[in-house]
Order: sequence, then structure tokens, then C-alpha cells
Amino acid sequence: MAKELFTEFQPVSTTQWEEVINKDLKGADYEKRLVWKTMEGFAVHPYYRAEDLEKLNHMGGAPGSFPFVRGVNEGNNWLVRQGYCAWESFEKANEQAVDGLKRGVESVAFCIDGNTEICMGEMSALLKGINLSATEVNFEGCSCATAEIIASFLQVAKAAGVKPAEIRASFDFDPLRKLTTTGNFCCEDFKSTIKKCMDLVKDYPGIRVIGVEGYAFNDAGSTIVQELGFAMAAGSEYMNMLTEMGYTADEAASRIKFTMAIGPNYFMEIAKFRAARMLWANITKEYGANEASSQKISVHAVTSQWNMTVYDAYVNMLRGTTEAMSAALAGVHSLEVLPFDYIYREPAEFSNRIARNTQIILKEESHFDKITDPAAGSYYIETLTASIAEQAWKLFTTTEQKGGYISAFKEGYIQGEIKAASSKRDLNIATRREILLGTNQYPNFTEKADKEVTLDVVTRGADWEKSENPVAEPLEKYRGAQAFEALRFTTEGMDRIPSAFMLTFGNLAFARARAQFSCNFFAVAGFEVTDNNRFSSVEEGVEAALKANADIIVACSSDDEYAEAMPKIKQLAGNKAIIVVAGEPACKDELIAAGITNFISVKSNVLETLKQYQELMMSKK
Repeated sequence: MAKELFTEFQPVSTTQWEEVINKDLKGADYEKRLVWKTMEGFAVHPYYRAEDLEKLNHMGGAPGSFPFVRGVNEGNNWLVRQGYCAWESFEKANEQAVDGLKRGVESVAFCIDGNTEICMGEMSALLKGINLSATEVNFEGCSCATAEIIASFLQVAKAAGVKPAEIRASFDFDPLRKLTTTGNFCCEDFKSTIKKCMDLVKDYPGIRVIGVEGYAFNDAGSTIVQELGFAMAAGSEYMNMLTEMGYTADEAASRIKFTMAIGPNYFMEIAKFRAARMLWANITKEYGANEASSQKISVHAVTSQWNMTVYDAYVNMLRGTTEAMSAALAGVHSLEVLPFDYIYREPAEFSNRIARNTQIILKEESHFDKITDPAAGSYYIETLTASIAEQAWKLFTTTEQKGGYISAFKEGYIQGEIKAASSKRDLNIATRREILLGTNQYPNFTEKADKEVTLDVVTRGADWEKSENPVAEPLEKYRGAQAFEALRFTTEGMDRIPSAFMLTFGNLAFARARAQFSCNFFAVAGFEVTDNNRFSSVEEGVEAALKANADIIVACSSDDEYAEAMPKIKQLAGNKAIIVVAGEPACKDELIAAGITNFISVKSNVLETLKQYQELMMSKK
């Protein structure tokens, strides 16, 4: 029956599809209505077909084969990773790590002060109870003392009788990240430190000592393409350094590990990791790496800090879930889901448990680890993979033409590209073209910031400090939500919280829709909002607003009714409240001429508009 059914339906060509689409558009611009212009510099079409795959050069490879688009192995069993801070206490960090290992963690990460040596006794305390032959151990924050830290780690491993081939570890020594985030290198002779690290681990095939921390670009608001392109450029810079030191390309590549952020753009992030494998394989091959194991990128993925929010922080759990899904489906070596409260306090057991269990569920209940590269063959994702790879390669080659990553960064090229993108993203958030749920749209009206949240948290990056003697302008770490969070935080600190009253009248449908829009609008700044179904007259509405001692009266009705009603509302309210019109009515110029100058709509810059109202409220006190 199925065979007979399909013989009744003839193939539909792309030309036929396009004819129907253009007919349905009724003269509207196809490009403007249906084609998505991405921040990454390419266009995404409304649909893709099998014929689109014929244009892609990377198609046809199998998992585990060059250029590894479909994965570096034939399986997809990523490691569940969780990080623990060892700055204050090695014993506390060890206790947390051992507990995490009992609860499903497979890869532990210790955040350390990489400028200070860790003696064997301290390292023993940090690693107590951790089976180094069965657990991957990672050290974050490595700097000038990395070689000495590695030496202590190896001493502890040797004392425990662990065979060199059994150890899986990484030390993220990344002087280029230090240049990127502070404006200068971590130490003057960082190349000497790199060589010491390389020589220390020559008999340990499972240890990587150089980190390429691409998430630093994401922390500064970069696009997906910029994060990937500049991470590849940094990796290439290290390959160049190491081969100049006399190491083979295979030796060099086998010691480099990438750490990438995972943003909220679900399908684009899947495509990014697939593109990363392809680009790195080709870069290492050009350097002369012949071993497949060296051409395979080792990439750790961590959920994005840039995308996290202080207000409505539990939404960060949902963000972390979709981001983790992207990385898991794309295929990564290891994955860390940051706890929902990571950005404003030390995560406790509850938030750590939720973060850990997020990806354990993806493994144990959703079986994401059972399928290799489920995105393979998807017309959409395969095209995204090729598009992201192409645009990232352009950034990579431009950086190389400028002399490599260090030269390009000192010149300001990398900062300029990322600043242009982040400024555009900031504007998109300010105008709500890009939504941060609970922050610039659909806020929790009655929420107050947690007591751990400080002005410092909502106004600047937490852990990037400028070098005292910068050789280049560093990137700025921040989060997309910070400007709105600072606005709301300021409101909470006011002696009296401003109030906005919805004066609904006239056409019920318009009145309710605009009242709901306006409530969300002002609640974003933490203002108290009072909604109303509909008043029988503007006189009744103004009387109720004044009785409520409202600071702002928002007129909510249809455009047709504003011309007559607004002058009356202004007269009745006098100077007792600010009058705001919800919408952009045709009579706007006439209303402005009558002294009614405040309007809010979907065209508004929400951030700047709310700042103005907040300043007016503060000036009244």
C-alpha cells in the first residue's frame, strides 16, 4: 500500500515551491519576510532540500574519519564534568569533587591560582580519594607556575602507582587568553613555560597542557563564527610556536585542548562544534600532522556565562539544558553545565546537583550518548555547518594574514570585530529583537534580587582585570543582561518604587493587548505596575490612577481613540503623573504638539526609555 501511495504523489521541484511561496507573499519582499540574516554574516533560507547537500564539500565522511565532521570517534560518550574552586581550600575542593564522583561526575576540574606553585602535599590533599586511572582531572586557571603544578601532579600519580598511559588530564595553560582578557601575557617568558610543560608530559599521552579557551570570546559578546574563527587562530598560533621549538606537528596538536562556550542558538551551536572538528583537522594537517589522533580536536564545552541572568535565575536551568543538548548532539569530549546561580554566588549542593543531573538525564534517560552525530544528513544543519565553517575560515585566514593571533590582537583587529558584534547584540537586546526571558521581556513582576547580588555583579565582568602594563586593549567581559539588571537593581534601591498605572478604555481588544504590553515594559525596570480590565470613561480611569498615587499613567486603547482622549487625560491628570501613550498612533504629531510626548511601542529602545523614566522618578525625590 505504501508503494502505491507514493506513486500517486509526484516530486515537487524547487521552482514549483518558489512559485507557490511568491504567490502567497502577494508581492511582499521574499528576502525581508522569509530569509534570516544572521549575526554570523550569512543568510538562512526558509527551507532546504536534498539538492542543497550536493553543494557541500564535507559530505560523505563517516564518524571517526577525516575531516571528522561527524565526530572524532564512532561513539558519542562524552564525559560529565563539574568544576570545583580550590582557591581557598584544597581540602574543601577535594571533598566536593569526591562527592561529585559518587553522584555521576566523570571528569573533575579544579580552579586554581596558576601563579602559585602547588607542592606535593597540597596536590595530594586535592587528589585524595580520586582514582587517577579512572577519572579525568583538569586544572583551570593555569599560569606562570603551570610547570611546577604539573610536576606535583605527576609525583602524586607516580606515588599512587598509576601508569602513565592511564592518566587523562589537562592543564589549561593559555597565555593568549591572558593577553585577550587582560591586555598582556601572564609571564614574560611564557614560551619557556610551554616548553617545560611539554617536556614534563612527554611520556604521558593522555595529558594536554595547552588550553585554547574560545569561551573568552563568547564572554565578550562575540558571534558563534567569531568564537570559532579566533579560537582556530589561537590554536594555530600555538601550533606555530611548538613546531618552531622543534616539536612535530603531531606532538604539538596532541597537547592542545579547546574549551568552547555553548550559546542559546540551538541548531547553530550544533553546527559550530561540527565545523570546529573540520577546521582543526585541516589546520593540523597543513602543519604536517599525519596521525589521525593528532588531527582530531579535543574540545570541552561549557554553558555560556554571557547568556545567564541574575533575575529570574531559575531560567538559567532551562538555558543550560538546551545548551547542553546542543553540545551533546554535536559530539564533544566533555561537557560542563554551569549551576544556575554560578554568576552571583558560590553554587551550593542544590544548584550543583541540578547542573550535574541535567546532562546525566541527557545520557541515562534521553540516550543522547547512544547515537553518533544525529544531525548527519539534515539539510538545515549540514548547510549551517558549511556556512559557519566558511565564515570562521575567513576570520581565521584574515588573522593569519595579519601575522597570526598575537599580531592581530595587538593591532586591535580581533577586539574591533568582536566589539562591533557585541554592540549590535546589545542594541538587539535593548530593543527586544533578542529576548532574554525574565530580563528584557516577561519579567517576574514582584521579584527582588537575591541578597548575594551586588552592584558589581550587575555592572561588570567578575574575573577579568586589566594588566598594569598592557600591550593591547583587552576584551571586555560582560553578560547580555547586565544593563537591564543594573536598571532594575537601581530601582530596588530607590526610597520609593515608581508605579505605572494602566488606564484602559475604549476598544477592549486594543486596551487589553496594550495594557499587557505596557505592564511587561515597565516591570522590566522593576516598577510596580497596576493593570485594569477597562474603565467606562477616561475620567474614571484618571480618578482611579490619581487615587492610587501613580507616578506614570499609561493610556491603553486603540489609535482611533487617542486623538480625542489624550488631551483630556493630560488635562485631568495635570502635573500629578507622567502621561504615556501605548502605541505609535497616526495622530502622534498632533499629540506631541499638544504637549503629550511620551510613547512606548514595539519600536522603542526599551532600555534607554526606561532609563529616562527612572531618572525622572529619581529627580522628583
